[in-house]
Amino acid sequence: MEQEVDPVPRAFLGVERSVTGKRWISRIDQAGQNRALAMSQLHGLPELVARVLAGRGVAVDEAVAFLDPTLRGLMPDPSTLTDCDAAADRLAKAVAKGERVAIFGDYDVDGAASSALMYRFLTHFGLEAEIYIPDRIFEGYGPNPAAIEQLIERGAQLIVTVDCGSTSHEALQTAADRGVPVLVIDHHQMGHELPPCLALVNPNREDDLSGQGHLCAAGVVYLVLVATVRKLREQGDMRVGSLDLLSLLDLVALATVCDVVPLKGLNRAYVVKGLIAARHQQNAGLAALLKVAGIGGPVTPYHFGFLVGPRINAGGRIGDAALGSRLLTVDDGAKADEIAARLDELNRERQAMETVMLAEAEAEALAEYGTGDGAAVIVTAREGWHPGIVGLLAARLKEKFQRPAFAIAFDPNGKGAGSGRSIAGFDLGRMVRAAVDEGLLVKGGGHAMAAGLTVDRKKLGVLRAFFDEQAARQVMDLVSTSTLKIDGALGASGAGLELIDMLETAGPYGAGHSQPVFALPAHRLKDARPVGTTHVKITLEGQDGKRLDGIAFRAAETPLGHLLLNARGEQLHVAGSLSADVWQGSRRVQLRVTDAAKAF
Repeated sequence: MEQEVDPVPRAFLGVERSVTGKRWISRIDQAGQNRALAMSQLHGLPELVARVLAGRGVAVDEAVAFLDPTLRGLMPDPSTLTDCDAAADRLAKAVAKGERVAIFGDYDVDGAASSALMYRFLTHFGLEAEIYIPDRIFEGYGPNPAAIEQLIERGAQLIVTVDCGSTSHEALQTAADRGVPVLVIDHHQMGHELPPCLALVNPNREDDLSGQGHLCAAGVVYLVLVATVRKLREQGDMRVGSLDLLSLLDLVALATVCDVVPLKGLNRAYVVKGLIAARHQQNAGLAALLKVAGIGGPVTPYHFGFLVGPRINAGGRIGDAALGSRLLTVDDGAKADEIAARLDELNRERQAMETVMLAEAEAEALAEYGTGDGAAVIVTAREGWHPGIVGLLAARLKEKFQRPAFAIAFDPNGKGAGSGRSIAGFDLGRMVRAAVDEGLLVKGGGHAMAAGLTVDRKKLGVLRAFFDEQAARQVMDLVSTSTLKIDGALGASGAGLELIDMLETAGPYGAGHSQPVFALPAHRLKDARPVGTTHVKITLEGQDGKRLDGIAFRAAETPLGHLLLNARGEQLHVAGSLSADVWQGSRRVQLRVTDAAKAF
């Protein structure tokens, strides 16, 4: 008997192709509606909350626990992570002997938070700890032999790498040759060959069966620290009693959100409990950064991901890579304010550089590919671009052209450092590794949605052709079937603070648990105007005269922005997510616009 094929879902509000080229469909099918109804009836959940959960694959019997994620319920026994007990034993030994420990971290938010987490733990016990963050331009990612030698010369008796080290064979061999043990705490993909180290705690190593591969590095570090506390308690160390590990969850939540790991399992508990810790503002550096970013209301994942994270990253991109970890470890308020102000300044410099570079990249892409409709992969390159910003350029190009995109910064010697970002459904890292195997790249790697590469200028043309050939069929299929999943339809009058508060009970939202998207059908566009350099602010009016303000971020020079700025007075179907902005102490509703279509 042939299996019945599900019919193609009807277009939501009849939108077959929106201004961004997407077909709108309902996120929830009939089976999902049945699950939502069952959740609502069995657990007394509001219907809309039940629909949001059902639309994201939450089972009926999981709903209550999902809405109240706890560390007790979701944290595994740290011993299930390969080598975690060995790492905890060695850290406990360092604490007992008062050793000098060097912490080697990455230059992004996860690296800064992981380093600060380890530093705060060790210094609580009176250890002398040093954080080393490599320079993105001159040293690149991960431990290098020269830096390891430097740390040992400064007296390091134990080296702990966080958010890096899993593939740093040469650098870790340097430490082994000098007789200094290394603990690697990481989460990146790695092969079967292990580097020379005392312990490697990485839930993505091939022989790890913990099932925690979705954690960021800070999440793994936290598990190692839990195991270390257990070991110290067994040894009778009384100082454990005054250590509040829960207060450090703000760092774990920050890293979890900014590293865009899936908000499932333990990660949900990390973020929920970490946001509570962040709202207490016990970390002076984080509090200073929240203040300089102008965050007046309760901290949310959005604040971490779009306001705090970019400022920490700015140090690693164009300034002092160690500023972020230094800020997150400082306890002096005045010093914290000083570092936060410097990061804010660097972030503004980064934004200015990005604006210039993006204009150049878009011009090159248009010259090379036209509107991009016939290209499978967008590859832009130029001498003089800042290597620390190419990842941001790739992300913007991907958004604009709805294609996987690369930006490559060449130095005067013709060596290019590039970064790529992918669209959902296309494995960019696999394609980059294939290019390495073909001899087209000096080196390269990554994961499905992001990748990095090093290439010689003379091979740029053949690399473009290779990428296009590799990606053509799959990317074109993905683009032609691109959809926007809608959680439901709303009128402006229904988009109130009560609804937002109700939706927040099903949060936090992020990777793997997406923000609900609502469509406002046939609303009149009363006003639309540019805001800042790239945003578009609008006011929508429903059939009953009720109005709702909205903003389309970075849309001014996109098809969405062009439609909004040229359709005043017309009726549009508008899709987006609701948020509560705090302005001068009061909360107000705002729609974050992601798509639109004319209402015929």
